[in-house]
Amino acid sequence: MSKVERRVRSLVSEDGEMRDAIETVLDHATDGEVRWVDVRDEITSGQWGRLIEKEVLVDGETGFALADREEIETGLTDDDGSGGGDSDVETPETTSWTKWDKLAALATVGAFVGYAVPPVRNVIAGAIDLVLGPLLDIVPFYVVIMLIALSTGLYSTLLRAGLMDMEKMGQYQDRMKEIQERRKDAKERDDQEALDAIQQEQMDAMGDQLGMFKEQFRPMVWIMFLTIPAFLWMFWVIGYRGSDAAYPAIAAQEIVVPLAGTVTWDAGLVGPIQMWIVWYFLCSMAFTQVIQKSLNISMSPSSS
Repeated sequence: MSKVERRVRSLVSEDGEMRDAIETVLDHATDGEVRWVDVRDEITSGQWGRLIEKEVLVDGETGFALADREEIETGLTDDDGSGGGDSDVETPETTSWTKWDKLAALATVGAFVGYAVPPVRNVIAGAIDLVLGPLLDIVPFYVVIMLIALSTGLYSTLLRAGLMDMEKMGQYQDRMKEIQERRKDAKERDDQEALDAIQQEQMDAMGDQLGMFKEQFRPMVWIMFLTIPAFLWMFWVIGYRGSDAAYPAIAAQEIVVPLAGTVTWDAGLVGPIQMWIVWYFLCSMAFTQVIQKSLNISMSPSSS
């Protein structure tokens, strides 16, 4: 079903008089266009405005053009037996995960074990240390954390932009918003039949929530897959929850921070949250915002 057909069905289901208004517009359309002056004696300005608002009528050469005459006429039929619950926003197709997405998810779960099992943490962190360890002899630890935060911010932004379909996310949100608007209109008209149909449609649309979750979680799997090893390495360097620091000299380094004064990297700055974790998240949030602005990448769903 096309968007135009859905919009026509939605208008008719919300207000039975819209059927006559649309038929009037079709009767007066010449070469696919119609002017307000031609129909103002037969339909109300409110009905005319609704047709323009729903883009059943669009800008034309001399007046307003029919979006698609054939689809409009199809929308006036009752062949599909639909009642008051038709939405004029199409349901987006759910994104399917590839085998690589599933393998990344499985590997991510395995990496999480490293937080609780020292042998796993030591293996993963030891491998990462081959790459990041030499940096500790070149730059201070706070710079190493900044470089990690910059890297995670960059690939997080690129992965979200590449794997998460913002247009599809916008379609999910548009559909839920459109249902809510029709529910509000039906309440104002005290149309119980339409309310029942819309309620059923809301139940059917619960699958949209799962679709949105899958869209959001797919890039998160890859982000965690790449980030957890680096985080485990920082845990390993500083030591956490009673574990010995792989680099005790770095863990004992003193730094001066606002409000807290002089602290060490392994000091609990906010409850049990150590100083290095706070510094990483501050850097990560700042770099992520800069990267998104620099690359002109929007993380907000785009509405149709």
